[in-house]
Order: sequence, then structure tokens, then C-alpha cells
Amino acid sequence: MPELIFVHEPEEACRKRLIADGFAPSHAEEIASYLAQSTDIAPEFGEIADACAARGISFVPVALDDAATAIAARGPAEALVWTITDGIAYFRGGAGPALARLAGLGTIGSDDSLFALCQDKFRAGAGLRALGLPVPEAGLARDDRFIVPPPASHAGLFVKPNRLGAKIGIWADSKVPDAEAARSLSRRIHAAYRDDAVVQPYVPGRNVRASFLAVAPDAGAEALGVYFVESGGDFQTMEDSLALYGETGAAAKAEGTYAEPELVEVADSQPGADRAIRAIAATLMDGLGLRDVFSMDLRVEPDDTVHLIEFEVCPGLPCFDFRAYCRRHWGMSLAEAIAASAAARFARRRAI
Repeated sequence: MPELIFVHEPEEACRKRLIADGFAPSHAEEIASYLAQSTDIAPEFGEIADACAARGISFVPVALDDAATAIAARGPAEALVWTITDGIAYFRGGAGPALARLAGLGTIGSDDSLFALCQDKFRAGAGLRALGLPVPEAGLARDDRFIVPPPASHAGLFVKPNRLGAKIGIWADSKVPDAEAARSLSRRIHAAYRDDAVVQPYVPGRNVRASFLAVAPDAGAEALGVYFVESGGDFQTMEDSLALYGETGAAAKAEGTYAEPELVEVADSQPGADRAIRAIAATLMDGLGLRDVFSMDLRVEPDDTVHLIEFEVCPGLPCFDFRAYCRRHWGMSLAEAIAASAAARFARRRAI
């Protein structure tokens, strides 16, 4: 029976490693929370295993620290590797697809080089702009010093860590009026997270999440789920994110205080923006090689102007938005969609 090796980095392993490296426990907690999908999806491993077994696939969840041994024990024709946590600086999930390539195993998801690229927002943005995509220009600041000066902006600047998830380390005051304030914020980011800061012109509009999963073997940009994310704020802060996922999200559910943002189809009110976003996805799939599973974060203005903020090759599978996408577009639970996607990838691999 073919095997699906499902590689994930647990929050606790990351948190302990960061503390051992000298990070303050509070900041280690914030950083590790980016891996909350590992915590949130673990209770569903049994359901995923059953859905995979129904399609003739053996489901093998593997913590990242055990991945090298698990992958080395399989032959190239026996298994596919699906890595659901990425990272190059604070997280190590990018090693998963690289280990698969070293062992000659196929993967579900994008090429391992993209696991590194998408986690470096400054470099990724430069590549996306080279493809002609509508990405805000960016400066780069390191602990109160500009490596690359930010572009001029009459609307203010937006500052965020370069190598962390977009919502980690983003505070309510991350929108600043000028370069001097951006430099000051870069000091705080460097002190807390030892990271550079991306400094971009603030772009207006509503927040959009676009999700993709290749449940059907021939799925293309038409299979994208494109939704406005209505959270009640201009942008999602770290505090907002913590309230939705992992241990904090689970506690909120238990207390009855958990509240998800509303997801609204972009095509319902702005079909032109929806078409533009699908065209962007098609360019990413063709130009960068995104495949199988990915997401994009965007801002959309009332006149259908679209700003691509970033892409992810490891979207949060158990997150509310991705579950909604699987349910609305594919008519499947998350477990069913994971199993169907694995079956489709095995089928494509056999056809080569």
C-alpha cells in the first residue's frame, strides 16, 4: 500500500529549541504559535487515516525530528512526503521536502526551494515583482538601520518581520507614518525576534485570502477559493491570530468565546478582482511552480485594484479559512480533501 508521510513540526519542540537558544519565553511562545496547525490537526489524524485507507493509502504522521529516519526507510516508489509546516529561520519544516528529494521520494506541495523563498518576504517580493505581479515595493531595516531604504508613501508605511509568519510580531501600531517611525519599530522587532523588518507602503483595501488544494488531478486556478476575510479590523494582529489557533484557540472554544472572521466570496461583489486574483495564481503556478497546495494573502480596493502581499506553500490546513474552502469548493471535510489530494498526486505520479 502506498504511504503518505505527513511531516509536521510541533509547537512544543520549537518552543523548547528557541528558549535554549536564548529567546525570552514569551517571545518563544509567540514564534512557536506559528506552528499551531500541528497542534490543531493532530486530533484528526485518525479521521485522515481512515479517509486515506478508503483510497488505498496508508497515512503516516511524522514529527519533524523523526522525519529523516522515516523518509530514509522508504523507497522512492513507496511513498510521498507532504510537509505541512515550513520555515528557514525559526522553524525547520523546509527540511522536509529537501529530505524527500535527497531520498528520491516524491512530494505533495511545491519545490523545496519555494519553502525557503516564501519565508523571506524581502527576497520573495523582489521575485514576485520581477514576474510583473502587483506586490508593494519594500525597504529592509535591521535594528534601526536601513539596508534598503523604503519607498516614499503618502499613505504611511507598514512594518513586519521579514522571516516570520505575516501575523507574528505584528502589533496594532505596525502601520507607521514615516521612515523614522519604521526604524524605531525595526528596533523592537530585532530585540524581540532577532529579525530584519520589511517596510512597505501601506496599501488600502479589504483583506483577502485565496486558498488552493489540488483535490482534482487537473485542478488549476479555477479551483482557487477567494474570500474576503472580515475580522472587524484593518489587519490581523498577533493577538488576533493567537486567539484563533493552537492552545489559545482551543481554550476559547472551550469557554465559548471563540469567534471566527466572516468569509465572503470576492466574486459576489467584485468579480473583476476575483478574475485578477486567479490570474495572479496562474502566474505563480506557471512562473514559480506553485502546485498542489498553497495560499495567497492580498488586499483589494473598491475599484478592483489588487495588491499581492505574500504567498504561502504551507497554508494552515486546519485553519477556519482552509476548512471553509474545502467545504465550499470541494464539498469535503478537511480529512476527505487531504486524502483525495494525496490520491490525485499518487495518480499523477503513476501516469508519468
